[in-house]
Amino acid sequence: MKRIIAGLSLMLAVLSLASFIAGQAQKAGAPPSIGDAGARLNPLKIALLHWFLANSTTAFTVGSEPYGLAFDGANIWSANFADGTVSKVRANDGQILGTFQIGTGVEPFGITFDGANIWVSNLQTSSVTKLRASDGANLGTFGVGKGPGWMAFDGESIWVPGSPDGTVTKLRASDGKTLGTFPVGLGAIASAFDGVSVWVTNGGRNTVTKLRASDGAILGTFTVGNGPLGIAFDGANMWVANRPDGTVTKLRASDGKVLGTFPAPDGPYGVAFDGTYIWVSGDLYTRVLRASDGVEVGARQLQTTGVAFDGGYVWMAETNRNFVHKF
Repeated sequence: MKRIIAGLSLMLAVLSLASFIAGQAQKAGAPPSIGDAGARLNPLKIALLHWFLANSTTAFTVGSEPYGLAFDGANIWSANFADGTVSKVRANDGQILGTFQIGTGVEPFGITFDGANIWVSNLQTSSVTKLRASDGANLGTFGVGKGPGWMAFDGESIWVPGSPDGTVTKLRASDGKTLGTFPVGLGAIASAFDGVSVWVTNGGRNTVTKLRASDGAILGTFTVGNGPLGIAFDGANMWVANRPDGTVTKLRASDGKVLGTFPAPDGPYGVAFDGTYIWVSGDLYTRVLRASDGVEVGARQLQTTGVAFDGGYVWMAETNRNFVHKF
């Protein structure tokens, strides 16, 4: 991971958070393995004969050091930090449909889908690149704030957090035009959309900021755990991975009230919702929490970073081994 540490030096210098890098945390006692009988709780998956919490996973090789993952309705896209590429993986069978060069030394990090195109944040060049999802054609590269991270799409615009700047940039998805740059908090790193508002995690302030998507007005800033990183929306609540704390915070999206803080040891990183569960990537364990009450229903000893849900399966990026896993 030496290249990752070097590549993220800009953010680390500002935030002093080595926690952004997937480490090798240790834990005395192992949690229940994904696949324990008690973890198989989703009747929809049972009806589909898809025991997706089974203690197994299928892995596919992508580019060097994958971080961000996104689903485009048929395929999983992986931002490959170390080789400046993006991989397109067919979700139903894991076949690689293409590997597309973003640039040398750009360090692709976050990735999101706007309904037609894939957007990739380039950590070192303070830019985002737009690729046509159908064929990977490069449709343009657009400047944003320093150290762009994990983006969100609100139906019309792309929101790009900039960590050292403590801002989030709003780009019109149709042409990449900057519609505004809004202050949030030091260490702005990841974002999510709740249908009306955009939420941004501020890793250097231990907060999340809620902005009105229409005009960027700040609707509230809420305290969570230490060093918040990944964030996801479950239809009613926001879930935030507090990396140094080893916890996950659940906030009510309507007003930001903290509904619970749940243990997720070993450096929680990314978060995704699958309709029933919250999946949390991390340094040593991939964990599954029940969204209704935050109870951990299973875990697998697997170091992961980016996470995405394809409507049936959960995908995790194993950065150190250049794999994406399908659960």
